[in-house]
Amino acid sequence: MNAARKVFGEKGYDAASIAEIARQANASDGLLYRYFDGKRDLLFAALDDFYTEVLQEGERAIKAARGFEAKFSSLIESHIGIFAEDAGMCRLFISEVRNLDEYVGSNFQALNKRYTKLLSAILDLGVAEGALSATADRRVIRDMVFGGIEHIAWRHISAGQRIDVQALSKQVAAIILKGITAL
Repeated sequence: MNAARKVFGEKGYDAASIAEIARQANASDGLLYRYFDGKRDLLFAALDDFYTEVLQEGERAIKAARGFEAKFSSLIESHIGIFAEDAGMCRLFISEVRNLDEYVGSNFQALNKRYTKLLSAILDLGVAEGALSATADRRVIRDMVFGGIEHIAWRHISAGQRIDVQALSKQVAAIILKGITAL
């Protein structure tokens, strides 16, 4: 999986080859075909592996934090950290994978939904603590958080710039939690 993730992340799906992944893994092409039906099957397995790690990291970050704002900020930092640590897989997912016909109904779509539900639980806590209005549209918040981070991270990734995870996380969390106007 590490070899597949590395090659797909660096080259993208179309430019990656089974032979190159096999070389990276110090294995033969035939061995990979023994476990995977082809390049697309290997891509899906690599994405499942990636998303499982993302989900586990998000769950860990949230569990360690206490209270709505801390959990919210932890999820944002974890999510931005994913883009900083594995830009290749993030680029692959954003630019290529979501557009595949096989994405809808796939295991990694299910993992993605599980991941975004982490935010839903945090928002429930925010309502329970009185920090968030019960009428706040959860889908809009979800889209602003994940879509906004994706857009910001994409700008850094496409320019080859390093992401300052902590500074960017604090800024994003503050803007979403406190707004953009001076009080």
